[in-house]
Amino acid sequence: QAHLVESGGGLVQSGGSLSLSCAASGLVFGIYTMGWYRQAPGQQRQLVAVVSSSGITSYQDAVKDRFTISRDNARNTVYLRMNSLKPEDTAVYYCNARWSDVNYWGQGTQVTVSS
Repeated sequence: QAHLVESGGGLVQSGGSLSLSCAASGLVFGIYTMGWYRQAPGQQRQLVAVVSSSGITSYQDAVKDRFTISRDNARNTVYLRMNSLKPEDTAVYYCNARWSDVNYWGQGTQVTVSS
């Protein structure tokens, strides 16, 4: 059974930075597309950034040039570096692993940006 465990969330002031990590186990990490999603209260979960098994990245327009997704296949870990945070970035951030029709989710980590 695969497990994804996020860490690194917290409270930060507007303009600040945070780094999230997601440690994966129980899967062949290198073949999965890894992603970060977020869900704010009363809103649907939305894609923030993804990195493919070959390292190709894609971002939601709202976070381009501020967030960076990366992966370390040797550590089975995916990261999200978040700079210039805004109050609208406040949400629960979820890690996702996707391969074919298989999807795994982490439990989420809260990110709160104060104005």
